[in-house]
Amino acid sequence: MKRLILNISLLFSALFFLAGCDKTGNFPGAEVNPHIAIYDLRSFYKGADYPLTKESMLGSTGVTGVVVSDHSGKNMTAGLLMVQNKWRLNELRGIAINIGADASNYVPGDSVTVNLVGGVMKRIDGLLQVTGVNASAVVKVASGKTIPVNRVPSSYILANPDKYESTEVVLVKGGFDPIPAPTDTYSGDKLVNDGFGNFTLHTEAAATFAGTSLPGMANFFGVVEYTKGTDDNYAPHLRIRRPQDIILLSSTVTKAAIVISGFLAMPEGTPSTNGEYIQFLATQDINFAVTPYCVVTHNTNSAYQPTGVPVNGWATGGRRSYKFDLKTGTVAKGQYFYVGGNSNKLINGVGSTSIANGKWIVAKNTGSSAGDGLGDINADLLLNGTSAFADGIAVFEGLTVTKNTVPIDVIITGPNGAIYNLAQEAGLRIANTDWYDIINPVTLVPQPLYKQGSNTICLSRPAPTNAGFFYKLGGVYNIRLGRWVTARSQNRVDLEITSVLDELEKEFPVSSGTIPGLAPTKVVE
Repeated sequence: MKRLILNISLLFSALFFLAGCDKTGNFPGAEVNPHIAIYDLRSFYKGADYPLTKESMLGSTGVTGVVVSDHSGKNMTAGLLMVQNKWRLNELRGIAINIGADASNYVPGDSVTVNLVGGVMKRIDGLLQVTGVNASAVVKVASGKTIPVNRVPSSYILANPDKYESTEVVLVKGGFDPIPAPTDTYSGDKLVNDGFGNFTLHTEAAATFAGTSLPGMANFFGVVEYTKGTDDNYAPHLRIRRPQDIILLSSTVTKAAIVISGFLAMPEGTPSTNGEYIQFLATQDINFAVTPYCVVTHNTNSAYQPTGVPVNGWATGGRRSYKFDLKTGTVAKGQYFYVGGNSNKLINGVGSTSIANGKWIVAKNTGSSAGDGLGDINADLLLNGTSAFADGIAVFEGLTVTKNTVPIDVIITGPNGAIYNLAQEAGLRIANTDWYDIINPVTLVPQPLYKQGSNTICLSRPAPTNAGFFYKLGGVYNIRLGRWVTARSQNRVDLEITSVLDELEKEFPVSSGTIPGLAPTKVVE
Protein backbone atom coordinates (compact mmCIF):
# COMPACT_ATOMS: atom_id res chain seq x y z
CA MET A 1 0.00 0.00 0.00
CA LYS A 2 2.82 2.39 0.89
CA ARG A 3 4.45 1.65 -2.50
CA LEU A 4 1.15 2.36 -4.30
CA ILE A 5 0.73 5.69 -2.49
CA LEU A 6 4.34 6.59 -3.33
CA ASN A 7 3.84 5.82 -7.03
CA ILE A 8 0.64 7.89 -7.17
CA SER A 9 2.42 10.80 -5.50
CA LEU A 10 5.27 10.62 -8.01
CA LEU A 11 2.77 10.57 -10.91
CA PHE A 12 0.98 13.72 -9.69
CA SER A 13 4.32 15.42 -9.10
CA ALA A 14 5.36 14.70 -12.67
CA LEU A 15 2.07 16.02 -14.06
CA PHE A 16 2.40 19.16 -11.96
CA PHE A 17 5.96 19.64 -13.21
CA LEU A 18 4.91 19.26 -16.86
CA ALA A 19 2.08 21.70 -16.39
CA GLY A 20 4.66 24.30 -15.46
CA CYS A 21 6.23 24.09 -18.92
CA ASP A 22 5.01 26.51 -21.59
CA LYS A 23 3.06 25.31 -24.62
CA THR A 24 6.15 25.36 -26.84
CA GLY A 25 7.83 22.68 -24.74
CA ASN A 26 10.49 25.06 -23.36
CA PHE A 27 11.10 25.49 -19.68
CA PRO A 28 10.30 28.93 -18.22
CA GLY A 29 13.34 31.14 -18.48
CA ALA A 30 15.10 29.01 -21.14
CA GLU A 31 17.01 30.95 -23.80
CA VAL A 32 17.59 30.10 -27.46
CA ASN A 33 21.23 29.62 -28.44
CA PRO A 34 22.34 32.93 -29.98
CA HIS A 35 24.19 31.00 -32.69
CA ILE A 36 22.27 29.07 -35.29
CA ALA A 37 23.65 26.10 -37.23
CA ILE A 38 24.70 27.18 -40.72
CA TYR A 39 22.79 24.16 -42.04
CA ASP A 40 19.59 25.69 -40.58
CA LEU A 41 20.47 29.22 -41.66
CA ARG A 42 20.87 28.15 -45.28
CA SER A 43 17.56 26.27 -45.17
CA PHE A 44 15.66 29.57 -44.72
CA TYR A 45 16.59 30.70 -48.22
CA LYS A 46 13.89 29.74 -50.73
CA GLY A 47 14.96 31.69 -53.81
CA ALA A 48 14.10 35.20 -52.61
CA ASP A 49 16.10 37.64 -50.46
CA TYR A 50 15.78 36.69 -46.80
CA PRO A 51 16.11 39.48 -44.18
CA LEU A 52 17.87 38.29 -41.04
CA THR A 53 16.32 39.26 -37.74
CA LYS A 54 16.19 37.59 -34.38
CA GLU A 55 12.68 36.45 -35.22
CA SER A 56 13.51 35.18 -38.72
CA MET A 57 16.41 33.20 -37.23
CA LEU A 58 14.09 31.62 -34.64
CA GLY A 59 15.57 33.51 -31.69
CA SER A 60 19.22 33.33 -32.73
CA THR A 61 21.27 36.37 -33.68
CA GLY A 62 24.07 34.93 -35.80
CA VAL A 63 26.54 32.12 -36.39
CA THR A 64 29.81 30.84 -35.02
CA GLY A 65 32.31 28.69 -36.84
CA VAL A 66 35.76 28.33 -38.33
CA VAL A 67 37.00 30.63 -41.07
CA VAL A 68 37.97 28.90 -44.34
CA SER A 69 38.51 31.98 -46.54
CA ASP A 70 41.95 33.45 -47.18
CA HIS A 71 42.54 36.57 -49.27
CA SER A 72 46.35 36.51 -49.07
CA GLY A 73 46.59 34.70 -52.42
CA LYS A 74 44.34 37.28 -54.14
CA ASN A 75 42.16 34.61 -55.68
CA MET A 76 38.94 34.93 -53.69
CA THR A 77 35.96 37.15 -54.37
CA ALA A 78 36.75 40.39 -52.56
CA GLY A 79 34.99 41.10 -49.27
CA LEU A 80 33.81 37.56 -48.52
CA LEU A 81 34.39 35.96 -45.13
CA MET A 82 33.58 32.24 -45.40
CA VAL A 83 32.70 30.39 -42.22
CA GLN A 84 31.75 26.74 -41.75
CA ASN A 85 30.34 24.62 -38.93
CA LYS A 86 28.88 21.16 -38.41
CA TRP A 87 26.20 21.75 -35.82
CA ARG A 88 23.14 20.13 -37.38
CA LEU A 89 22.92 16.40 -38.12
CA ASN A 90 26.73 16.31 -38.32
CA GLU A 91 26.36 18.00 -41.74
CA LEU A 92 29.12 20.42 -42.67
CA ARG A 93 27.87 23.66 -44.23
CA GLY A 94 29.41 27.03 -44.98
CA ILE A 95 28.18 30.56 -45.53
CA ALA A 96 29.80 33.56 -47.21
CA ILE A 97 29.41 36.87 -45.35
CA ASN A 98 30.29 40.08 -47.16
CA ILE A 99 32.05 42.35 -44.65
CA GLY A 100 34.17 44.28 -47.16
CA ALA A 101 37.92 44.78 -47.01
CA ASP A 102 38.10 43.52 -43.40
CA ALA A 103 37.55 39.97 -44.67
CA SER A 104 41.28 39.89 -45.43
CA ASN A 105 42.01 40.18 -41.69
CA TYR A 106 40.93 36.58 -41.15
CA VAL A 107 42.66 33.36 -42.14
CA PRO A 108 41.70 29.67 -42.14
CA GLY A 109 41.55 28.31 -38.59
CA ASP A 110 40.25 31.50 -36.99
CA SER A 111 37.22 30.82 -34.79
CA VAL A 112 34.68 33.63 -35.01
CA THR A 113 31.19 34.66 -34.05
CA VAL A 114 29.19 36.85 -36.42
CA ASN A 115 26.08 38.87 -35.55
CA LEU A 116 23.87 38.64 -38.63
CA VAL A 117 20.93 40.74 -37.42
CA GLY A 118 20.20 43.41 -40.00
CA GLY A 119 21.77 41.47 -42.84
CA VAL A 120 20.08 39.97 -45.88
CA MET A 121 20.72 36.48 -47.22
CA LYS A 122 20.70 36.38 -51.03
CA ARG A 123 22.38 34.73 -54.00
CA ILE A 124 24.94 36.84 -55.81
CA ASP A 125 26.70 35.38 -58.85
CA GLY A 126 25.31 32.00 -57.85
CA LEU A 127 26.76 32.06 -54.33
CA LEU A 128 24.51 32.23 -51.26
CA GLN A 129 25.84 35.00 -49.04
CA VAL A 130 24.88 37.46 -46.33
CA THR A 131 25.10 41.15 -47.21
CA GLY A 132 24.58 44.28 -45.15
CA VAL A 133 26.68 43.13 -42.20
CA ASN A 134 29.24 45.49 -40.70
CA ALA A 135 32.78 44.26 -40.08
CA SER A 136 32.31 45.07 -36.39
CA ALA A 137 29.78 42.23 -36.22
CA VAL A 138 32.65 39.74 -36.42
CA VAL A 139 34.46 38.75 -33.22
CA LYS A 140 37.50 36.47 -33.32
CA VAL A 141 37.49 34.18 -30.29
CA ALA A 142 40.44 31.92 -31.17
CA SER A 143 42.94 31.15 -33.92
CA GLY A 144 44.87 28.14 -35.18
CA LYS A 145 41.90 25.78 -35.09
CA THR A 146 42.45 22.56 -37.05
CA ILE A 147 40.18 22.19 -40.07
CA PRO A 148 39.50 18.48 -40.70
CA VAL A 149 40.40 17.39 -44.23
CA ASN A 150 37.21 17.13 -46.26
CA ARG A 151 38.00 14.95 -49.28
CA VAL A 152 35.10 15.29 -51.71
CA PRO A 153 34.92 13.62 -55.15
CA SER A 154 34.25 16.16 -57.87
CA SER A 155 31.12 14.27 -58.93
CA TYR A 156 29.60 14.93 -55.50
CA ILE A 157 30.13 18.67 -55.82
CA LEU A 158 28.75 18.74 -59.35
CA ALA A 159 25.66 16.84 -58.23
CA ASN A 160 24.96 19.03 -55.19
CA PRO A 161 27.05 22.24 -55.18
CA ASP A 162 24.82 23.93 -52.59
CA LYS A 163 26.04 21.41 -50.01
CA TYR A 164 29.70 22.29 -50.52
CA GLU A 165 29.80 25.98 -51.43
CA SER A 166 31.74 28.20 -48.99
CA THR A 167 33.33 25.16 -47.31
CA GLU A 168 36.91 23.95 -47.53
CA VAL A 169 37.20 20.86 -49.72
CA VAL A 170 40.09 18.98 -51.28
CA LEU A 171 40.17 17.32 -54.68
CA VAL A 172 42.58 14.43 -54.32
CA LYS A 173 44.86 13.13 -57.07
CA GLY A 174 43.81 15.85 -59.47
CA GLY A 175 45.39 15.83 -62.91
CA PHE A 176 44.85 18.42 -65.62
CA ASP A 177 43.03 17.72 -68.87
CA PRO A 178 44.72 18.21 -71.25
CA ILE A 179 48.13 17.26 -69.88
CA PRO A 180 49.85 20.59 -69.25
CA ALA A 181 52.75 21.81 -71.34
CA PRO A 182 55.79 23.18 -69.48
CA THR A 183 54.59 26.72 -70.21
CA ASP A 184 51.03 26.21 -68.90
CA THR A 185 50.12 28.06 -65.70
CA TYR A 186 47.20 28.23 -63.26
CA SER A 187 45.81 31.50 -64.64
CA GLY A 188 42.25 31.19 -65.94
CA ASP A 189 39.95 28.17 -65.91
CA LYS A 190 41.58 24.74 -66.01
CA LEU A 191 39.92 21.33 -66.00
CA VAL A 192 41.07 18.96 -63.26
CA ASN A 193 40.12 15.28 -63.17
CA ASP A 194 40.22 13.45 -59.82
CA GLY A 195 38.99 10.10 -61.13
CA PHE A 196 35.34 11.02 -60.56
CA GLY A 197 34.84 13.73 -63.13
CA ASN A 198 36.19 16.94 -64.64
CA PHE A 199 36.02 19.98 -62.38
CA THR A 200 36.97 23.59 -63.09
CA LEU A 201 39.86 25.14 -61.19
CA HIS A 202 39.48 28.93 -61.37
CA THR A 203 42.44 31.27 -60.89
CA GLU A 204 42.28 35.04 -61.20
CA ALA A 205 44.99 36.67 -63.32
CA ALA A 206 46.03 38.73 -60.29
CA ALA A 207 46.43 35.68 -57.99
CA THR A 208 49.89 35.39 -56.45
CA PHE A 209 50.32 31.90 -57.95
CA ALA A 210 48.65 32.57 -61.34
CA GLY A 211 51.97 32.27 -63.17
CA THR A 212 53.02 29.01 -61.48
CA SER A 213 53.55 26.02 -63.79
CA LEU A 214 50.97 23.25 -63.60
CA PRO A 215 51.96 19.91 -61.97
CA GLY A 216 51.27 16.44 -63.31
CA MET A 217 49.17 15.53 -60.29
CA ALA A 218 48.34 17.24 -56.99
CA ASN A 219 45.84 17.62 -54.18
CA PHE A 220 43.96 20.89 -54.50
CA PHE A 221 42.48 22.51 -51.38
CA GLY A 222 40.11 25.43 -51.78
CA VAL A 223 36.58 26.76 -51.50
CA VAL A 224 33.66 26.30 -53.87
CA GLU A 225 32.33 29.32 -55.78
CA TYR A 226 30.54 29.67 -59.15
CA THR A 227 31.09 30.61 -62.78
CA LYS A 228 28.30 31.97 -64.97
CA GLY A 229 28.02 30.08 -68.24
CA THR A 230 26.88 31.26 -71.66
CA ASP A 231 23.46 29.78 -70.85
CA ASP A 232 23.20 32.12 -67.83
CA ASN A 233 23.40 29.15 -65.47
CA TYR A 234 26.02 28.95 -62.74
CA ALA A 235 28.44 26.03 -62.48
CA PRO A 236 30.60 25.35 -59.41
CA HIS A 237 34.35 25.75 -59.49
CA LEU A 238 37.18 25.42 -56.99
CA ARG A 239 39.21 28.42 -55.94
CA ILE A 240 42.64 27.75 -54.55
CA ARG A 241 43.17 30.41 -51.92
CA ARG A 242 46.96 30.42 -51.58
CA PRO A 243 50.02 28.47 -52.81
CA GLN A 244 49.87 26.20 -49.72
CA ASP A 245 46.59 24.80 -51.06
CA ILE A 246 48.54 22.92 -53.75
CA ILE A 247 50.06 19.63 -52.49
CA LEU A 248 52.29 18.26 -55.23
CA LEU A 249 51.96 14.51 -55.78
CA SER A 250 53.77 14.03 -59.07
CA SER A 251 55.37 16.09 -61.77
CA THR A 252 55.10 13.27 -64.33
CA VAL A 253 52.37 10.93 -65.56
CA THR A 254 52.98 7.16 -65.45
CA LYS A 255 50.82 5.23 -67.88
CA ALA A 256 49.78 1.59 -67.39
CA ALA A 257 49.98 -0.35 -70.66
CA ILE A 258 47.59 -3.03 -69.33
CA VAL A 259 44.65 -2.75 -66.92
CA ILE A 260 42.48 -5.46 -65.36
CA SER A 261 38.91 -5.31 -66.65
CA GLY A 262 37.22 -8.51 -65.40
CA PHE A 263 37.53 -12.15 -64.38
CA LEU A 264 35.69 -15.46 -63.97
CA ALA A 265 36.68 -17.23 -60.75
CA MET A 266 34.35 -20.22 -60.86
CA PRO A 267 32.85 -21.55 -64.10
CA GLU A 268 29.41 -23.13 -64.02
CA GLY A 269 30.18 -26.11 -66.21
CA THR A 270 31.06 -29.44 -64.55
CA PRO A 271 33.70 -30.16 -63.55
CA SER A 272 34.52 -26.58 -62.62
CA THR A 273 38.29 -26.90 -62.99
CA ASN A 274 40.32 -25.68 -65.97
CA GLY A 275 37.96 -22.78 -66.55
CA GLU A 276 39.15 -19.66 -64.70
CA TYR A 277 40.28 -16.67 -66.72
CA ILE A 278 41.06 -12.97 -66.42
CA GLN A 279 40.19 -10.23 -68.90
CA PHE A 280 42.56 -7.34 -69.57
CA LEU A 281 42.43 -4.18 -71.64
CA ALA A 282 45.45 -2.83 -73.52
CA THR A 283 45.96 0.93 -73.39
CA GLN A 284 48.62 0.81 -76.10
CA ASP A 285 49.83 -1.50 -78.86
CA ILE A 286 51.93 -4.31 -77.36
CA ASN A 287 54.18 -6.93 -78.92
CA PHE A 288 54.81 -9.29 -76.00
CA ALA A 289 57.84 -10.83 -77.70
CA VAL A 290 59.48 -7.41 -77.60
CA THR A 291 57.98 -6.07 -74.34
CA PRO A 292 56.98 -8.97 -72.09
CA TYR A 293 54.65 -8.71 -69.10
CA CYS A 294 53.42 -11.20 -66.53
CA VAL A 295 50.24 -11.78 -64.52
CA VAL A 296 50.25 -13.16 -60.96
CA THR A 297 47.26 -14.43 -59.01
CA HIS A 298 47.32 -14.79 -55.23
CA ASN A 299 44.86 -16.18 -52.71
CA THR A 300 44.80 -16.56 -48.94
CA ASN A 301 43.17 -19.96 -48.67
CA SER A 302 44.32 -21.21 -45.27
CA ALA A 303 44.55 -24.76 -46.67
CA TYR A 304 47.20 -23.73 -49.19
CA GLN A 305 50.94 -23.75 -48.52
CA PRO A 306 52.76 -21.69 -47.49
CA THR A 307 50.36 -20.48 -44.79
CA GLY A 308 50.29 -17.14 -43.05
CA VAL A 309 50.93 -13.61 -44.27
CA PRO A 310 52.75 -13.60 -47.64
CA VAL A 311 56.17 -12.37 -46.51
CA ASN A 312 57.35 -12.62 -50.11
CA GLY A 313 54.30 -10.83 -51.44
CA TRP A 314 53.25 -11.72 -54.96
CA ALA A 315 56.33 -13.99 -55.18
CA THR A 316 55.08 -16.30 -52.39
CA GLY A 317 54.62 -19.26 -54.74
CA GLY A 318 53.37 -22.69 -53.64
CA ARG A 319 49.62 -22.88 -54.09
CA ARG A 320 49.23 -19.29 -52.94
CA SER A 321 50.48 -17.44 -56.03
CA TYR A 322 50.75 -18.45 -59.68
CA LYS A 323 52.46 -16.62 -62.56
CA PHE A 324 51.59 -16.44 -66.25
CA ASP A 325 54.31 -15.09 -68.55
CA LEU A 326 53.04 -12.98 -71.44
CA LYS A 327 55.92 -13.22 -73.92
CA THR A 328 54.34 -14.06 -77.27
CA GLY A 329 51.53 -12.53 -79.30
CA THR A 330 50.33 -8.98 -79.85
CA VAL A 331 47.40 -6.80 -78.78
CA ALA A 332 46.18 -3.48 -80.13
CA LYS A 333 45.38 -0.36 -78.15
CA GLY A 334 41.82 -0.61 -76.81
CA GLN A 335 41.63 -4.38 -77.32
CA TYR A 336 40.48 -6.88 -74.67
CA PHE A 337 42.57 -9.98 -74.18
CA TYR A 338 42.49 -13.04 -71.93
CA VAL A 339 44.87 -14.96 -69.67
CA GLY A 340 44.10 -17.92 -67.44
CA GLY A 341 43.75 -21.56 -66.53
CA ASN A 342 41.34 -22.26 -69.34
CA SER A 343 43.10 -24.36 -71.96
CA ASN A 344 39.78 -25.08 -73.71
CA LYS A 345 38.92 -21.34 -73.96
CA LEU A 346 35.29 -21.83 -72.85
CA ILE A 347 33.18 -18.98 -71.51
CA ASN A 348 31.64 -20.81 -68.57
CA GLY A 349 33.19 -24.23 -68.04
CA VAL A 350 32.69 -27.62 -69.65
CA GLY A 351 29.83 -27.70 -72.16
CA SER A 352 29.70 -23.91 -72.59
CA THR A 353 30.33 -21.71 -75.62
CA SER A 354 33.84 -21.47 -77.02
CA ILE A 355 35.36 -18.01 -76.86
CA ALA A 356 38.48 -18.99 -78.77
CA ASN A 357 37.55 -16.11 -81.09
CA GLY A 358 38.60 -13.77 -78.28
CA LYS A 359 42.17 -12.52 -78.01
CA TRP A 360 43.97 -15.13 -75.87
CA ILE A 361 47.58 -14.51 -74.87
CA VAL A 362 47.93 -17.40 -72.39
CA ALA A 363 45.49 -20.30 -71.98
CA LYS A 364 46.63 -23.41 -70.13
CA ASN A 365 45.39 -26.02 -67.67
CA THR A 366 46.79 -24.88 -64.31
CA GLY A 367 45.53 -28.14 -62.81
CA SER A 368 48.24 -30.01 -64.71
CA SER A 369 50.86 -27.30 -65.27
CA ALA A 370 52.90 -25.31 -62.78
CA GLY A 371 53.23 -21.56 -63.05
CA ASP A 372 55.87 -19.87 -65.19
CA GLY A 373 58.67 -19.84 -62.64
CA LEU A 374 56.27 -19.23 -59.77
CA GLY A 375 53.44 -21.36 -58.41
CA ASP A 376 52.65 -25.06 -58.06
CA ILE A 377 50.06 -27.00 -60.05
CA ASN A 378 46.72 -25.60 -58.89
CA ALA A 379 43.31 -25.93 -60.56
CA ASP A 380 41.76 -23.33 -58.25
CA LEU A 381 43.75 -20.09 -58.50
CA LEU A 382 40.91 -17.79 -57.50
CA LEU A 383 38.70 -18.58 -54.53
CA ASN A 384 35.15 -19.65 -55.15
CA GLY A 385 32.41 -17.45 -53.79
CA THR A 386 33.54 -16.66 -50.28
CA SER A 387 34.21 -13.38 -48.50
CA ALA A 388 36.34 -15.12 -45.87
CA PHE A 389 39.53 -14.92 -47.92
CA ALA A 390 41.06 -12.40 -50.31
CA ASP A 391 42.18 -13.03 -53.87
CA GLY A 392 44.51 -10.81 -55.79
CA ILE A 393 45.34 -10.24 -59.45
CA ALA A 394 48.35 -8.17 -60.48
CA VAL A 395 50.07 -7.22 -63.74
CA PHE A 396 53.83 -6.60 -63.91
CA GLU A 397 56.19 -5.23 -66.51
CA GLY A 398 58.78 -7.86 -67.39
CA LEU A 399 58.93 -11.50 -66.32
CA THR A 400 60.64 -11.21 -62.90
CA VAL A 401 58.60 -10.84 -59.72
CA THR A 402 60.09 -10.55 -56.23
CA LYS A 403 58.66 -9.38 -52.92
CA ASN A 404 59.68 -5.84 -53.85
CA THR A 405 58.43 -5.73 -57.43
CA VAL A 406 55.74 -3.09 -57.92
CA PRO A 407 52.86 -4.02 -60.27
CA ILE A 408 51.31 -1.69 -62.83
CA ASP A 409 47.73 -2.71 -61.93
CA VAL A 410 46.11 -4.61 -59.06
CA ILE A 411 42.66 -5.85 -58.12
CA ILE A 412 41.89 -7.41 -54.72
CA THR A 413 38.70 -9.33 -53.90
CA GLY A 414 37.74 -9.73 -50.27
CA PRO A 415 39.16 -8.07 -47.15
CA ASN A 416 39.96 -11.10 -45.00
CA GLY A 417 42.57 -13.78 -44.57
CA ALA A 418 46.30 -13.63 -43.85
CA ILE A 419 47.06 -10.83 -46.27
CA TYR A 420 48.94 -8.10 -44.36
CA ASN A 421 51.14 -7.71 -41.30
CA LEU A 422 52.23 -4.23 -40.25
CA ALA A 423 55.03 -5.35 -37.92
CA GLN A 424 56.62 -7.48 -40.64
CA GLU A 425 55.76 -5.00 -43.40
CA ALA A 426 54.57 -8.07 -45.24
CA GLY A 427 51.82 -8.30 -47.81
CA LEU A 428 50.90 -7.62 -51.42
CA ARG A 429 52.30 -4.53 -53.10
CA ILE A 430 49.83 -2.29 -54.86
CA ALA A 431 50.14 0.16 -57.76
CA ASN A 432 48.93 3.73 -58.08
CA THR A 433 45.51 3.05 -59.57
CA ASP A 434 41.94 4.27 -59.34
CA TRP A 435 41.64 2.30 -56.08
CA TYR A 436 45.08 2.30 -54.50
CA ASP A 437 47.86 4.73 -53.66
CA ILE A 438 51.46 3.89 -52.86
CA ILE A 439 51.59 7.16 -50.89
CA ASN A 440 48.48 8.27 -49.01
CA PRO A 441 47.24 11.21 -51.11
CA VAL A 442 46.00 13.12 -48.06
CA THR A 443 48.55 12.41 -45.32
CA LEU A 444 51.46 11.78 -47.75
CA VAL A 445 52.51 8.77 -45.64
CA PRO A 446 53.93 5.77 -47.59
CA GLN A 447 51.52 2.81 -47.83
CA PRO A 448 52.86 0.39 -50.45
CA LEU A 449 50.80 -2.65 -49.40
CA TYR A 450 47.16 -3.67 -49.63
CA LYS A 451 45.27 -3.00 -46.34
CA GLN A 452 47.90 -0.46 -45.36
CA GLY A 453 46.61 3.06 -44.72
CA SER A 454 43.82 3.95 -47.13
CA ASN A 455 44.39 0.90 -49.38
CA THR A 456 41.30 -0.96 -48.20
CA ILE A 457 39.06 -1.02 -51.29
CA CYS A 458 38.23 -4.50 -52.57
CA LEU A 459 35.65 -6.34 -54.60
CA SER A 460 33.08 -8.53 -52.89
CA ARG A 461 31.70 -11.85 -54.04
CA PRO A 462 28.54 -13.58 -52.84
CA ALA A 463 28.64 -16.72 -50.74
CA PRO A 464 28.18 -19.65 -50.78
CA THR A 465 28.71 -19.82 -54.54
CA ASN A 466 29.47 -17.49 -57.40
CA ALA A 467 29.46 -20.15 -60.13
CA GLY A 468 29.11 -18.63 -63.55
CA PHE A 469 29.56 -15.01 -62.48
CA PHE A 470 31.87 -12.88 -64.60
CA TYR A 471 32.99 -9.81 -62.66
CA LYS A 472 33.03 -6.90 -65.08
CA LEU A 473 34.93 -3.87 -63.81
CA GLY A 474 33.24 -0.87 -65.40
CA GLY A 475 35.45 2.21 -65.60
CA VAL A 476 37.08 4.62 -68.05
CA TYR A 477 40.84 4.87 -68.56
CA ASN A 478 42.02 7.92 -70.49
CA ILE A 479 45.00 6.90 -72.63
CA ARG A 480 46.02 10.48 -73.31
CA LEU A 481 46.04 11.42 -69.62
CA GLY A 482 47.40 8.07 -68.50
CA ARG A 483 44.90 7.72 -65.67
CA TRP A 484 41.43 6.62 -64.67
CA VAL A 485 38.91 9.39 -65.28
CA THR A 486 36.06 7.20 -64.04
CA ALA A 487 37.04 4.77 -61.31
CA ARG A 488 36.24 1.09 -61.84
CA SER A 489 33.13 -0.29 -60.17
CA GLN A 490 31.99 -3.86 -59.68
CA ASN A 491 29.35 -5.29 -62.00
CA ARG A 492 28.35 -8.92 -62.15
CA VAL A 493 27.29 -10.83 -65.26
CA ASP A 494 25.48 -14.10 -64.54
CA LEU A 495 26.71 -16.16 -67.46
CA GLU A 496 24.83 -19.08 -68.95
CA ILE A 497 26.32 -22.11 -70.68
CA THR A 498 25.15 -20.50 -73.93
CA SER A 499 26.60 -17.04 -73.23
CA VAL A 500 28.86 -15.50 -75.90
CA LEU A 501 31.95 -13.31 -76.00
CA ASP A 502 29.98 -10.09 -76.50
CA GLU A 503 28.60 -10.39 -72.96
CA LEU A 504 32.12 -9.94 -71.65
CA GLU A 505 33.12 -7.06 -73.89
CA LYS A 506 30.05 -5.04 -74.85
CA GLU A 507 27.74 -2.67 -73.01
CA PHE A 508 24.15 -3.83 -72.66
CA PRO A 509 20.92 -1.85 -72.17
CA VAL A 510 18.44 -2.67 -69.41
CA SER A 511 16.16 -4.45 -71.87
CA SER A 512 18.75 -7.18 -72.40
CA GLY A 513 18.00 -8.55 -68.94
CA THR A 514 21.44 -7.72 -67.58
CA ILE A 515 22.22 -5.32 -64.75
CA PRO A 516 21.15 -1.71 -65.58
CA GLY A 517 24.10 0.40 -66.63
CA LEU A 518 26.29 -2.66 -67.09
CA ALA A 519 29.41 -1.51 -68.89
CA PRO A 520 32.90 -2.87 -69.36
CA THR A 521 36.15 -1.10 -68.67
CA LYS A 522 37.02 1.04 -71.66
CA VAL A 523 39.73 3.37 -72.82
CA VAL A 524 39.28 6.84 -74.30
CA GLU A 525 41.63 9.46 -75.69
